[in-house]
Amino acid sequence: MRKLWNRRPSPAMVVACVALLIALGGTSVAAVSQLARNSVGPAQLQFAAVTGPKIRSNAVNSSKVANRSLLRADFAPGQVPAGPTGPQGPAGPTGPGGAAGSAGVIGAITVRTAATTVVDGTVDNVFNTGRIERRCEGNERAISAGTSWGDDGSDLKLVTQELEPLFNAQNQVNGFVAVGGNDTGQSSNFTVHVLCFTG
Repeated sequence: MRKLWNRRPSPAMVVACVALLIALGGTSVAAVSQLARNSVGPAQLQFAAVTGPKIRSNAVNSSKVANRSLLRADFAPGQVPAGPTGPQGPAGPTGPGGAAGSAGVIGAITVRTAATTVVDGTVDNVFNTGRIERRCEGNERAISAGTSWGDDGSDLKLVTQELEPLFNAQNQVNGFVAVGGNDTGQSSNFTVHVLCFTG
């Protein structure tokens, strides 16, 4: 019968066994180790490493968002209510004038006249008056008017007291009415002259 020896392992054997244990158990140790709390921060994350799918649903709420950090573009249409209307701003500078329009065309001008006789009364310094009107013809329109007297002496008291436009149904000027005053001591013809054109 063989006798078993109770010998201590040599130092070389101990080192070899420790190395074998480390080689076999290193991966397992690394797999179960945990990171210390707060050990991963912005400096340890690559740019764009945290994407939408990696964020847990409802993990980002109002308490996680800094005030005034979101923009209107971050919200869907209709989610951001319109604010109250602000005060009107000051008027801007006057813009440059536009180009001149093309010149209008006026047809031939026809002078239409009408006359009346104004008889002076017997009272001196009191004007007797006469009223006369003249309208353009057809589709003509009036652009101006004037008056004249049959007597043109510089010492005669003959005056035009009124000269007013007349309008058609389209509110266009198509004639004039005139009132003349006579204090000459004699009768005189009073005429209104209307300048008419076809537009």
